[in-house]
Amino acid sequence: MVLKTVPAVLLAGVASVLAAADPPVLNYVPKHEELAYTFGGVAPVRHIAPGTRIVTWTEDCYDGAVTRPDQLPSKVAPIGHDNPQTGPFYVDGAEPGDTLVVRIERLEPARAYGISSSFPGFGALNGTDRTAMLVPDLPETVWFYDVDRAKGIARTKSTDGKKTWEVPLAPFLGCLGVAPGNGEARSTIVPDSFGGNMDCPEIRAGNTVYLGVRVPGALVSFGDGHFAMGDGEIIGTAIEGALNVELTIDLIKHRETPWPRIENEEWMMSLGAARPLEDAARIAFKDMVGWVMEKTGLSTLDAYEFVSQAARAPLVEMVDPLYTVLVKVPKKALPK
Repeated sequence: MVLKTVPAVLLAGVASVLAAADPPVLNYVPKHEELAYTFGGVAPVRHIAPGTRIVTWTEDCYDGAVTRPDQLPSKVAPIGHDNPQTGPFYVDGAEPGDTLVVRIERLEPARAYGISSSFPGFGALNGTDRTAMLVPDLPETVWFYDVDRAKGIARTKSTDGKKTWEVPLAPFLGCLGVAPGNGEARSTIVPDSFGGNMDCPEIRAGNTVYLGVRVPGALVSFGDGHFAMGDGEIIGTAIEGALNVELTIDLIKHRETPWPRIENEEWMMSLGAARPLEDAARIAFKDMVGWVMEKTGLSTLDAYEFVSQAARAPLVEMVDPLYTVLVKVPKKALPK
């Protein structure tokens, strides 16, 4: 199904069309050698028609190499194999200037454990190559989390084994993106206007994500399963794990989407990625002002004032090569 005529904004109308359709289904479990490690520069694993529901699986960010608490990712995970991607999928009929619609139907842990770790030179409170400090790196450390599906929690213990804590499960895709334009291939640790490693907890079941198409077929891929994550992802990782994934991919023709947008019944959300952090926020706020103008017909200044008073802006992550900020506006607050 290709949506040839759409309202002026990407809101609930698209999601309702998706829900009403009886889409084709692709059941696909990637072999390890089929996983991708860049956005762009990779041949598609399958062609799909718009409206296809994909039932699949994703590997964890460590490429499945860390299986015990005593293993350090830097010693066992292959270099350049961060955040392996399921896909990319070539969406028939998708062309630059269109918008890909990704409705996330179901995400669930595919293993009974999740993993979090710190890395030298990585993380919000660690010295990096861009925030250089004359102090030692924090040590590489691994925390294993036991997944209790019945209680909906992940549980771990302190490094000395004396304390435990629990985190509610809230699965989402750390990576979801299309191929960037101009023949680029980008690392799977990078977020940008094409999506990528956004590490955004709103890339979750029940939400719809909009991504601008940059190349023929879009070449959409996803991975980097997260079982839960706090705002900022400050240590550099979430509770990472393989996920069972079901999502539906559709297409809006002749509709530009410069930066990723997300929506559900209650919220419209714009995401920005950049360094410094304030530029990431500016991108997301500017996009939200434009989206509110499209939805309501407000002038630029009126939309600017409305967003200034109504928006929420969680700090998504400040550890990747570009930081990400999400700007959210409740739909019920939109001017009538």
